[in-house]
Amino acid sequence: MTNVSNTALELPAPLHGPSFGSYAAREVSWLLKDLSEVDLEADVAERERRIQAGDAHYAESLPIEYQPGEAYRDLFEQVLAESARRLALAVATVAELVVAERGDDIVLVSLARAGTPVGILMKRWLESGFGRPALTVPHYAVSIVRDRGIDAVALDYLARNHDPASIVFVDGWTGKGAITRELAEALDVYHAAGGARFDPELAVLADPGHCVRTFGTRDDFLIASACLNSTVSGLISRTVLNDTLIGPGDFHGAKFYRELAADDVSVRMLDTVAAEFDAVRARVPAELAALLAADRTPNWSGWASVEKVRAEYGIGTVNFVKPGVGETTRVLLRRVPWRVLVRAADAPEHAHIRLLARARGVPVEVVPDLAYSCMGLIKEVR
Repeated sequence: MTNVSNTALELPAPLHGPSFGSYAAREVSWLLKDLSEVDLEADVAERERRIQAGDAHYAESLPIEYQPGEAYRDLFEQVLAESARRLALAVATVAELVVAERGDDIVLVSLARAGTPVGILMKRWLESGFGRPALTVPHYAVSIVRDRGIDAVALDYLARNHDPASIVFVDGWTGKGAITRELAEALDVYHAAGGARFDPELAVLADPGHCVRTFGTRDDFLIASACLNSTVSGLISRTVLNDTLIGPGDFHGAKFYRELAADDVSVRMLDTVAAEFDAVRARVPAELAALLAADRTPNWSGWASVEKVRAEYGIGTVNFVKPGVGETTRVLLRRVPWRVLVRAADAPEHAHIRLLARARGVPVEVVPDLAYSCMGLIKEVR
């Protein structure tokens, strides 16, 4: 467990593309340990069984990355084309909201890996000069692990190289809010252990869970980077925290899947969204003004709706209920899904989810009063 400060240790250096990941070095500095040569993948069903039995933590290994077929990849292209402008507006809005409330001197720190594409897009917007003087915005990606906290060695690195008050944590979207809570609690633990004080406010592209104040939208809509795994996230695996591989002076680890380069759409997704920045520029001031005037206090309604579904379906833990388009997609791509709940049978924002569910033989159930557009339920396999 690496949630205490290690300020006396010599710290490792960040990793950069192209030697680690397919993003350019100027786009992101990965505060991760390269585990690319380590065999960490396990059969999804066996891995799920061990996790649910308490014999292993999900962060100690990696699932074998599911690579969707041609029909799904074609659907991704359609989704990206149709949603790029909406994504661009949400990126610009949350980036401007951060600057409005935190000032020009900011450092973006994405929670790997879902936060990384969003952090890069926010950096691109702020450095583009659209509607404001261009800013220089450093951007890092760090690991946070549910029940284990945020990478304390990465926090040490940030505190040594930047004013902790300038750090803005970034993620892609909220589900029920578990990572929002994990971040706040982990930063408290880090500070109590002698580390610097970081602001726990999380900036996200979409907050359907109503659990943060800083967001581009609260709509539960499809974010293209949720549709795939590493091939839309710089070819980087999800992060790994394994005591046999990660020592007290190491960053959390991850793998670079170089072998998937032919299928990589990571940079093209960023370029497609960023190409819409000019088109949304005129709309950003009104979006920002509306958010600044609104009551954005989190009400955690997403968590309450998850508890309701958990009870109705006899599920043992809220960890097996994954709400929202992004989280439901993840369940189908890398967990053992039991069923999918949708608010509307033919909603366009989860056409890809219906396709994945058919491919994996997962039933889709229509629940008209669902708080999110969809939810993914993980199968209990113990």
